[in-house]
This record gives sequence, structure tokens and C-alpha cells, in this order.
Amino acid sequence: MKNNVLIFFATVLIFSLAGSCTKSDGNEEINLSPKSITLTAVAPQAIQSSNEFGIELFTRVSGTENKNLMISPLSASTALTMLLNGCGGDTYNQLQGTLKYPDGMTISDINEAYGSLVEQLLNADPKVKLALANAIFYRRDFSVKSPFLGIMGKDYKATVEDLDFAAPSALKRINKWASDNTNGKIPQVLDDISSDAVMFIMNALYFNGDWSYQFDKSLTQKRPFYPDAGSAVDVNTMTGEVGTRVVYGNGFKAIELPYGRTNFTMVVIVPEGTLRDFYPSFTAQNWEKLTSDLDRAGEFEKLTVFMPKFSFEYEKYLNDQLQGMGMLDAFDPFLADLSGISDASIFVSFVKQNTFVDVDEKGTEAAAVTTIGIKVTSVGPPSKFVIDKSFVFAIRERTTNTLLFIGQVLNPAG
Repeated sequence: MKNNVLIFFATVLIFSLAGSCTKSDGNEEINLSPKSITLTAVAPQAIQSSNEFGIELFTRVSGTENKNLMISPLSASTALTMLLNGCGGDTYNQLQGTLKYPDGMTISDINEAYGSLVEQLLNADPKVKLALANAIFYRRDFSVKSPFLGIMGKDYKATVEDLDFAAPSALKRINKWASDNTNGKIPQVLDDISSDAVMFIMNALYFNGDWSYQFDKSLTQKRPFYPDAGSAVDVNTMTGEVGTRVVYGNGFKAIELPYGRTNFTMVVIVPEGTLRDFYPSFTAQNWEKLTSDLDRAGEFEKLTVFMPKFSFEYEKYLNDQLQGMGMLDAFDPFLADLSGISDASIFVSFVKQNTFVDVDEKGTEAAAVTTIGIKVTSVGPPSKFVIDKSFVFAIRERTTNTLLFIGQVLNPAG
């Protein structure tokens, strides 16, 4: 049970971060025994599902980027699970599969597991500030079903507000909510609100934890860092003899560094080769084995650690990755079944995540906001149809649908 929680939250916070520590402030002794978290019967499966979803989403995102990035699986899975409560038919089944929830797990089971786990995570360690907030903002003249809003308020403690989306105050309100719930680290998630937008489903996650053993700032100095592509660069590198757990795997080494009373930790994985070569083998199963090996390593032992400081912001639209994971109909204006939210014809227009991370000698500050935009389906025929690339053609008898000819035109000029 302890292993599952460590696996879950290490996945949630950061995949490729690093850190370490001396005692909390040099004098104060802190409790280094993690607080026990009691899980409901279905919660371990929900945690495993979230891990699998998070690892796959991360590897799909990293495959599209050649820069620093961070995502929050917990924030994304929370917002998408809120959306799941409003889905029906194939749209529900596809999103449930994307989130890796097994067929036998009901939406009530999922909601119960979420509520129980989050409440305990938020209170696991007084040395770590963890905040999670949800919100539903919808257009004032848009009819939303009461049962959906009731579940959002009761099970997800969501802020539920109807806004005049045409007024500038609506955009300011939504961005202010994101800023307020990330300690100002993510001040803006929307640039504008389109005329056909009817709802935003949002989750915000904020983490601020001090290392159990902090780095001495006076020891930080420039050291060479070797990126996968390009020449070596000198970066500010922290140095300290800190409590860690280390494992060596097939083609990588990994270190775990604790925050506060050690409920929350950072796991850093350093491949022998490049990240691109490593990612194909970075599966949820291998992640679980890695974290199990870390847990079997026992107590955090002192080790001299060199770790670069870093801080960055990141924004990513996740539509392509989620569709690749099976969430198809929800994005289709004519196939989406969001009948649990409204009787209107609506669909998911985007799923976006904004994140922030700052790692220094004291600890780590990280934040994420996941925003799901929902639009009303436009009605009426298309204004034009252009055939300007290679195409397939067919000739049939319409009443019997007998196919007489079928072919393709690669180049009409021959």
C-alpha cells in the first residue's frame, strides 16, 4: 500500500527531476517516517490505472518535444475523470480505456477512490504544501444537467460558476482562478474565449516541498552538463551529502530524494544512452519495478549528490496524444456523447496543460493546471468542399449499394 502511494505520487509530480538535502534547517530534527495512507478497496487499482495513464501520456508527449517539459498525470487524470462523469456510450468507453480504468470499475468506484486518496494526500505531510482544486465554468445561457454539477460539487469539491463568456470579466475570472490555485505560478491558461465555447473543466495542482536534507547554497557552483544533442554547457549545480536511495537498472541509474517526512519523493532516472533511446523501454510496468526496487533499498542513506538547479514553464495541448491513446469520439463534433453534461450537441475542443517547476537548494515548487475546453457543435452545411490532393473515387448503384467501380487518382494530369 505504501509502495503504491509512493509510485503514484512520484509519477504525478515529476518524471525527470532531481534533488537532495541536509537536515531541514540545519538544526531542526524532522520526522522521516512517512504517514500511513489508508486506501479504499478499489483505490489501489485506480492508482495503478493513473500510473499507466501518466507514463504513457508522458512518453507520447516527450516523443513530440525536444526541450524541457513536465506534465502532471494527477492533474490530467483528475480533469479527464471529471469529464468521464458526463460521457455516455462509446465516448465513455474510450475515455475509460484511455485513463486505463478496468471495465469492472464503475464511475462511482472511481469517484470514491479519488475522494479518499486526494483527501489523505493533501494532509500527508505538514512539511509539504500540497493543494488541489477543481472548477467548472460554463456559459450563463447554456443548460447543464443538475446531476453532473451535483457530482462535481460533492465528489470533486469543484467551484461551479456560470459566467457571461462574452464579457472580458469571464476570461479574467478563469485565469485568476488558475493563478490563485497555483500560488501565482500559472497566471494565465486562456488567451480568449471563443464564441462557441460553453464550458471549461479545470484542475489545478500545487506542490511546494522542502528537501528532507537540504543543499548548502555555498557549495553550488558551475559544473559541466552534457545534453543529448549539442556540446557540454556549464550549469549551476548543487552539491551535498544527502539521504538517498539508489538503484541501477538495465541501461539506467536512478536516485530517490525525499521531501519533509518522506511521504513525497523525487525520483531521477539517468539513462546510459540518450533519452530517445530510453523511452521505448519506459513503460508503466518498468516504472513499477523501478519504484519497487527503490522501496526494497531500505532507509535513505547519505550519498554525495551533484544536481543541476532548474526552473521552467511548459504548455502543451494534449489532443493528439489522447487521441492516440484511444480518446477519439470525445473530440469529434458529430460522435461525442457528452449527454451526462447537457442535451445539447457538444464536444471536447481541447485538453491543455500548463506547468511550472523550480528546483533549488531548499526544495521543489511545482504547479499544473489542466483545462478541458468544451464547445457546442456548429450546425449547417459546410461552406465549401475542395478536392486538391490525391483521392479515391467509386461508382455504385445507390438503391442496392452495389459497388461497380472504385479507384484512386494520384495525379489528374496522368
